[in-house]
Amino acid sequence: MRLKDIPFYNKPGYKLSQDKVLDDAELLAIILEKGIKLDESSVELANKLLSKHKSLAGLSNLSLTELKKEIGTVKSLKIKALFELYRKTSRLKRGGFKPTIECAQDVYNYFVDRLKDLKKEHFYALLLDTKNRIIKEELISVGTLNSSLVHPREVFKEAIRNSANAIILVHNHPSGDCEPSEEDKEVTFRIKKIASMLKINLLDHIILSGDCWFSFEEKIK
Repeated sequence: MRLKDIPFYNKPGYKLSQDKVLDDAELLAIILEKGIKLDESSVELANKLLSKHKSLAGLSNLSLTELKKEIGTVKSLKIKALFELYRKTSRLKRGGFKPTIECAQDVYNYFVDRLKDLKKEHFYALLLDTKNRIIKEELISVGTLNSSLVHPREVFKEAIRNSANAIILVHNHPSGDCEPSEEDKEVTFRIKKIASMLKINLLDHIILSGDCWFSFEEKIK
């Protein structure tokens, strides 16, 4: 059914304008604007996407390349922009969207909405200047954390290129347990040793999982 064939009072845009409650598919349909096929409405397309990927959270985990294969470039960019706006708004409300990192809580706030629902471990290096202001974030690896995936060369390449004074390591645990594994400790030790040789401060290594996080700096003295 095309959107124009839906009674006006049931169209997502009209319902939103009347402050009525919309389900996830209707809200997503407003972003999509129209379906892919001529006889497909944006609501039908939204329902297909949510059904295939289980939820909005599942949809948010798709890369731009994966989305493009399903719905094309324009719709993919709209959806990626939607989720990025949500993450930034969430950080602002939480008070975590700061240009300067002052504590582990700031790092958690900066990354949690992006990492908490991912099914694979993502390892980042957060590059900071002499005042602990964020210069850049660099994705180092995706997959189970181990010493072969997280090579110090990849961690420090961008730090040196961007003249970073300090770095903070960040990665997620999809398991829901934010306690460090022996591999986490080994990787942290190796990178800290090399950071000292390069005169770059390793301020912390944050592990986050859902609503909890672990700070090597705060917990391991």
